[in-house]
Amino acid sequence: MKRVASSAIFILLTTCTALAQTAPDAAELTKLLNEFLAGASRGDAAIHERFWADDLIYTRSAGRRVNKADVMRDVRSAPAPKPTDPKTVYTAEDIQIQQYGDTAVVAFRLVSTTDIGGMKQVASNLNSGTFVKRNEKWQVVNWQSTRMPGTEAESKTEVAAVEAAFQQALTSAEVDRLSALTVDAFTWNGQRITPTQLLDDLRARRLKYTPSKASVSLFGDTALAQGSNFTLTFVNRAGVWRAIAMHTWAAQ
Repeated sequence: MKRVASSAIFILLTTCTALAQTAPDAAELTKLLNEFLAGASRGDAAIHERFWADDLIYTRSAGRRVNKADVMRDVRSAPAPKPTDPKTVYTAEDIQIQQYGDTAVVAFRLVSTTDIGGMKQVASNLNSGTFVKRNEKWQVVNWQSTRMPGTEAESKTEVAAVEAAFQQALTSAEVDRLSALTVDAFTWNGQRITPTQLLDDLRARRLKYTPSKASVSLFGDTALAQGSNFTLTFVNRAGVWRAIAMHTWAAQ
């Protein structure tokens, strides 16, 4: 009996391995994934509707578990992007596909490239999805995303670049670029202020500020750029660094 059971298990494992290695629908699944990511980059609700199965279980990289209704509500309720909003393009790299008949596991590295004020910031997530073929159509029933944190050196370089771009936008009075580099709730010395108001106050000398060389300190998804007469606080949201608050004082 033990020999029969062992033989059955061996045959089952061999069959599953063979199916995973051949992945006859790999080309179709790769095309489906790439089309979805292109549509997600545009905020296309129709492509989300086709991609996700009704019984979806989705665990986001932020630790939140959602279903298809949650995903569709988030997509459809997203406000129309403003011209100054960061623009993100999603692509897939290192795609691996294992197929077991009408079920397939697709694992890949999600690369998010965001244009923020004319600068490119790149973030990566390790994603995997379980696809099921029903009525000749592949859809995702389970999705898992895990953020890949950058190294401290990489993050400091990114923050320093955003800080330099912020200072350049201030001195050049570039409202659109300032909007792209700051969050909507940006504050200066504790007061919420828009980029237009900020530039108006600087021109009218209601705010006085002279840029100075800054050093960067990291605290997880928060960073501080500190100069001789200011501190500029940044937050990382979905792999993108933007300024959230600034405090200035008279240089000694």
